Amino acid sequence: MKVWFVFILCFMTPVLSAQQITTSVPRSLDPAGTYIIYLHGKIIEDRGPRPVDSRFGVYDYPAILDKLASRGAHVISAQRPSGTDSNEYAGVVVAQVEQLIRDGVPPGNIVVMGFSKGGAIAIHVSSFLRRPQVRFVLLAACWPRPDEPQLRLTGRVFSVYETSDTLAGNSCVPFTEHADKPQSFREIHISTGRSHGAFYTPMKEWVVPVLDWIGKNG
Repeated sequence: MKVWFVFILCFMTPVLSAQQITTSVPRSLDPAGTYIIYLHGKIIEDRGPRPVDSRFGVYDYPAILDKLASRGAHVISAQRPSGTDSNEYAGVVVAQVEQLIRDGVPPGNIVVMGFSKGGAIAIHVSSFLRRPQVRFVLLAACWPRPDEPQLRLTGRVFSVYETSDTLAGNSCVPFTEHADKPQSFREIHISTGRSHGAFYTPMKEWVVPVLDWIGKNG
């Protein structure tokens, strides 16, 4: 009797697929899937995947990737080399997006997400790519860039900033005030008191609204 119970239970229990996290575009793609390209902050370039900042604590890059994949999205994220040029790396990400589209993934299923320097790279990708349905999540990504007046936000954009952030606690609205406007734009602020470190771990204050926005197809 117990054997049959176990046998039946095996067929009744749903099998959960393993979270998918890769450093490059996977060879086998699901056109119906969601693909998140996550671009980390600068500290990861210099100190590795779990660095400790004296002001903001541990940047738990692996935990963030796990959380972004927790609702079934495929996450693409690679540790950049120290001193990476934002413009040049934006070209790498544009190529990844175009490869996903060529391989059958609808543009609306692609999300480019960046925090801090990674957010700056995401803004460059948005400005270069100009595909209206590709989505962008900007985390503490906007600060005045008088030397780059050409930057635009295109596509569908969701911005999150922390009110106590002394490094990049700015709205991204100025980037939308050009003749070329994003397809859609939404912005929220959070107030955790953790300054730039609010995005160092997968805090529910930013993760939940971001994943909800992605799940609703922006």
